[in-house]
Amino acid sequence: MSEPNDETNATPDDAEDGLENDVEIDVEAGLLKVRRADSRYRMAAYRFVLFEGIEYTLRQHLGVPSGQYRHMNGREIAEGLRGLALREFGPLAYDVWSWWGIKTTRDWGEVVFNLIEHGLLNANEDDCIEDFDDVYDVQQALKPSRATG
Repeated sequence: MSEPNDETNATPDDAEDGLENDVEIDVEAGLLKVRRADSRYRMAAYRFVLFEGIEYTLRQHLGVPSGQYRHMNGREIAEGLRGLALREFGPLAYDVWSWWGIKTTRDWGEVVFNLIEHGLLNANEDDCIEDFDDVYDVQQALKPSRATG
């Protein structure tokens, strides 16, 4: 799995780069289709992955410099989403994910593959949803750390 579909960021200058036949994707319409196709997860979960999670995982969790991209596997994405949740939601991270319908790392795989199926993310042929299975126990991984002292 990798960065959001390049077509979501097409510009008029893309014709010079050989992208003249690309069609710009309506991301909001795509998200609505994804949510209609699989309503187990709240829209916020899909947005979290697409608008924040992938970029956070790439830049902060994996340390890939801005402007560069690389493939990410399910384990890396799940770990990155965990780090972002702890940063964004702190001790409420587990409650937020539960409200979104996320109970296991496999749920994140379902979210990611729904986005791939609807053309909002890209995948390699070797990627599979099982890469997200049992990466960590969500409840344990999102427990707030207790300060000692």
